[in-house]
Amino acid sequence: MTKAPPPPTLKSARTLPLTYEIPISKTNTFWEGLKENKIFTTRCKKCGELYFPPSSDCPNCLSADMDWVEISGEAELETFTQIVVRPATFAKYEPYIVAIGRLKEGVRALAWLTGIKREDIRVGMKIKLVGKVGPEGTPTYEFVPL
Repeated sequence: MTKAPPPPTLKSARTLPLTYEIPISKTNTFWEGLKENKIFTTRCKKCGELYFPPSSDCPNCLSADMDWVEISGEAELETFTQIVVRPATFAKYEPYIVAIGRLKEGVRALAWLTGIKREDIRVGMKIKLVGKVGPEGTPTYEFVPL
């Protein structure tokens, strides 16, 4: 039995921009806190799990009964990498460093690490997760050295 050839395809030279509208009303406390350099996350009232980034529903027990908790942002650097070959959406930025830190409260966070030279970064160093408003005017967060 002979396999049929795949159907022909058409490759467009046009750019197709996509815009996503993501509802954030259930996590608005997090986004508003970042504007004031406050880091909020959620804890499930039913099972007690803490989540970062915050979750509107508990992935562990599926409860929608979540509490908002402000966390310190203090962390220990677990790992990092320098991104030199950037995705197209980040091409306008200089090479940057992405880090994973274990927050004092026990959860991990993934964020850019700024304010330090690559050669001065050490696994185990103390860092802090801080909120800020990015160049596009959107709230975001990043790690900085303590």
